[in-house]
Amino acid sequence: MLVRAVFAILFAAICRVGAQEAFTDALPRAAADATTAEQPVPESAWLDLRQSATQNSKIQKAPAWVEALTLLPAETTEGAPMSKSVFRIRVAQPSPDYQVLFFRLFFDDKADQQPEVIAWDESGTHVLRSGTLGAGMNLPSSDSVLIPMTGASSIDIEVPGDGKTVRAAYLDWMTSSEVVHPVNAEHRDVIPEPFSSVPTLHAPPDDMENFGTVTATLSSETIRINGQTQESAAFQFPIEAQPLTALLTFEIANPRVDTPPEVYLNGQNIGPASLTLPDLADPAYRGEVEPLSTQMHFNYTGWLRAQKIVPAASLIVGANDLMVVNGAGTGGAAIRATQIQLKYIWDKADYLLRTGH
Repeated sequence: MLVRAVFAILFAAICRVGAQEAFTDALPRAAADATTAEQPVPESAWLDLRQSATQNSKIQKAPAWVEALTLLPAETTEGAPMSKSVFRIRVAQPSPDYQVLFFRLFFDDKADQQPEVIAWDESGTHVLRSGTLGAGMNLPSSDSVLIPMTGASSIDIEVPGDGKTVRAAYLDWMTSSEVVHPVNAEHRDVIPEPFSSVPTLHAPPDDMENFGTVTATLSSETIRINGQTQESAAFQFPIEAQPLTALLTFEIANPRVDTPPEVYLNGQNIGPASLTLPDLADPAYRGEVEPLSTQMHFNYTGWLRAQKIVPAASLIVGANDLMVVNGAGTGGAAIRATQIQLKYIWDKADYLLRTGH
């Protein structure tokens, strides 16, 4: 199946694996640092929320500032089409210096079971509602939320159904510092991810020209691609003059990191895209072993930046057809914010003409 898009597409990402039990009102504490004159930096927390226990699972530990983790039984709310499950995490500020909590949730992004993060204070008043996370793409996904914790004491993960689509949560306290940026460059909103510094890619609504380079959005939305069902993302764009070179950029969710998607231009395979990978310590990496294979492959259950240099000789003046195809057998993924940059001669740039010897 081929998804045709000139200015359209879709979103998402998740995980599914064995698990360990994590649901006790009081969590065992991780070993605390020796008391020092200065307040120690609070540890980050990884909370496994999967509900099936594997044979070798260990009792989960958490830093002292995570006071309790409870899975409340599913309840049917008035006007809701199905029951909802709630994971409740009680949190205490390590010190007044830490007022914002980074909260990253890993989940199966199913259309009718999108989770929501809700922070409460002691009086039961909402401090924050994230709105539904994901976009119902039925892919492994992760989304991040910054939670003001000056008055909050508990965080709920509310999800329709039995809650088995929720995999885990990563929590870390934030500090602030003054940030400077060039006044003439695009302002980028950045949520500092613990394992990656690449900001979210924004697709400009209109073509932009800067120093002889034209940036054009092929689609600002999200499209699903699948290496098993031949589901691909296709775009058509015109150019008025032959560029010196071109660069395709997009974000991809749930890619297999050792097999990036292939790019086709005007019917020609111009090779795989390159992925900007975060640290391997990032919990978004999910390992998978196929039948009759000893090799484990990894998908990234979140969004990554992908790029591909497009040979100028492959472009034609007029309409160009471009396609992004997931590798055979790599499963489902999704791309978004797809854009292309065309570099033309600029009278202030350096160009070298090498002479023969």
